[in-house]
Amino acid sequence: MKIAVTGSIATDHLMHFPGRFADQLIAEQLHQVSLSFLVDDLVVRRGGVAANIAFGMSQLGLRPVLLGAVGADFADYRSWLERHGVDCDSVHVSEVAHTARFVCTTDTDLCQIASFYAGAMSEARNIEIAPVAERVGGLDLVLVSANDPAAMLRHSQECRSRGYAFAADPSQQLARMEGEDVLGLIDGADYLMTNDYEKSLLQQKTGLTDAQLLERVKIRVTTLGKHGVEIAARDGDPIRVPIAREIEASDPTGVGDAFRAGFFAALSWNLGLERAAQVGSLLATLVLESVGPQEYEVRPDLFVKALGESYGEAAAEDVRPHLVG
Repeated sequence: MKIAVTGSIATDHLMHFPGRFADQLIAEQLHQVSLSFLVDDLVVRRGGVAANIAFGMSQLGLRPVLLGAVGADFADYRSWLERHGVDCDSVHVSEVAHTARFVCTTDTDLCQIASFYAGAMSEARNIEIAPVAERVGGLDLVLVSANDPAAMLRHSQECRSRGYAFAADPSQQLARMEGEDVLGLIDGADYLMTNDYEKSLLQQKTGLTDAQLLERVKIRVTTLGKHGVEIAARDGDPIRVPIAREIEASDPTGVGDAFRAGFFAALSWNLGLERAAQVGSLLATLVLESVGPQEYEVRPDLFVKALGESYGEAAAEDVRPHLVG
């Protein structure tokens, strides 16, 4: 299965605040909030939604095509991704802007406050998918993830006009998009990927009910945090999958990206939606137990063993042939 992953490519600056944001916020003063948090840790990691998803897919044996815009400072990051099996030949390199930056502080409750500098990402709207499909001999799926909003709309429209199957994954950009643009992004998608909050925001902005959403997309996948994943399809009963067993949570950055990587990797193996959600949930757990969205390694035997411990031996046996030689 040939998958193109469009979206942000960024460097993550991740900090830890040894307290609770909730203890520092005064409800009556939020209209004039001015706070500085003294953090006790800083790590700089490779990130960006599309790059994180592509890295996760490569950890599961796929060779995804990464599509996004970066700066000239991308050289080391490119080498890292290519060494791990990601096709970076279609990444657009800006002549004037730096690669995007994500700056995030996480508190002891794993709540986060973040800022995002787009930089070169604003040039992603210049990327056309058709030449990429021609270069790799066709595409089975295009994942339209968080990116320059104009780029996201262009990619969805191109997928519809050229008949490419696509997944709409608006993520953080929902906050910046009006209802009409959200409809332009998701209409005709094979998959709609959101978390529970994003689903509510999407429905608030578009006015769509659950049933009306499934008139526009074939399959809705909603992650529910500690409550697992909910999948609804036009045809078939809803599916609920619990989270995978974890050892110790460390950093939530990139957890949703890892879920998507595992979910679509399992679909590429021709496994069903339930198995796909289970593989995605376990990969998300690996990221949750790491600091940084690309600081983990999938060890096939251990991954299959953990899958069996979380979801039963039948799940492990279904996945084993695709990971263990």
